[in-house]
Amino acid sequence: MIRFLYSLLLLFTVVNVVISQNKILEVRYGANLQDMINQAMDGDTILIYEGDYKAIPQTFIEYECGNCGEPLTEVTATYGFIVQGKSLTIKGTNPFKTRIITNAGYGLLILNSPNSTITNLTVTGGKRDRDPNATDGGIVVKNSVVTIRNVNIKDNDHTLPDIVVGICGIVGRENSELVIDKCVIRNNSWDGVALYRGSKAIIRENIIEQGRGVGIGITWDAKAVVYNNSVSYYWKGIGTFGNSYADVYNNLIFENLGWGIVITGASFMELRNNIVDKNGNCGVALWDSSAKGIIYNNIITNNGWRDEWVCPQVGFWMNGSIQNLEFHHNNLANNIMGDYRNISDLTGRDGNVSIDPQFDKNYKLPDNSPLSNSGYSSGKSVIIRKNPIGRKE
Repeated sequence: MIRFLYSLLLLFTVVNVVISQNKILEVRYGANLQDMINQAMDGDTILIYEGDYKAIPQTFIEYECGNCGEPLTEVTATYGFIVQGKSLTIKGTNPFKTRIITNAGYGLLILNSPNSTITNLTVTGGKRDRDPNATDGGIVVKNSVVTIRNVNIKDNDHTLPDIVVGICGIVGRENSELVIDKCVIRNNSWDGVALYRGSKAIIRENIIEQGRGVGIGITWDAKAVVYNNSVSYYWKGIGTFGNSYADVYNNLIFENLGWGIVITGASFMELRNNIVDKNGNCGVALWDSSAKGIIYNNIITNNGWRDEWVCPQVGFWMNGSIQNLEFHHNNLANNIMGDYRNISDLTGRDGNVSIDPQFDKNYKLPDNSPLSNSGYSSGKSVIIRKNPIGRKE
């Protein structure tokens, strides 16, 4: 499966290069952005100048539900802007001052697009739909191939008092392939990135913070490669659910309220070279008897500062089947209620250690740390690369 995910990475790269571009259509402040999207032809670039571009929300009905037990469930939702049946590049001139204000549940909805790119702008101002089955998001992608690069998806924070779910940052829906690259996904009212049925994604070098739900949720039969991201201040950090697959490496997962990483359902995750620090309950959990995990070269420290909620206040919670777990060359230290639960202490076995990493404020290891430049590849303890810390406005 990991080979498949890397083939996916290569495919996305090739497809993104070969797409041709035609006209460049300029949109200036005061113009109707949706009219320009409608007029654009396949392969065109829409260049949006600085300013606020406000959508007039449109109500529509979906005949399949992204996250219902029964997929053929009718859903009523709204969209702000829509790209349908063609490939466009939608590019802002300033990632902070070119702002798309969607006023809708599905802020920018991309349907049946063979290869579109959204880049260098902000998507904000979503409004939660009344239908609780609506998979609201700043950007929602269905049956499409889309690259989302250097986009701020933020402050889609509207909620309704009688509906638990809010608005995600990015939602990958049926049969979609996404590259989510160098984005800031901040202060939205539900998951940062949510992948549902048949979707595949490469999620890399993003800052995903300050939301409800899960920072990155890979659900149903979705597949993802997740690397070099910073995920913080969510209810939960990164999770695989259903029968999904993910390769998760070189991420920084910290200060989430519940678990940092969870592998549950019948899902599979390879988890390597991550820092999982200061999460409220457990750092990492194998949470189901059918879930499978390969876990190595991770630093799992200082977890458990919050009263037990979704799991014990420990480094690693083994709530699955030992036959489905490979766990070696990890560093677990300073977790409030112990490093391990429901499994014997693995310190000193299979390359696992317990060492205070002595991070600096940017989660960089000191040069003299015994964890630096070591790990499974060298037969020692743990190797961690530099993780993204933040992009400021």
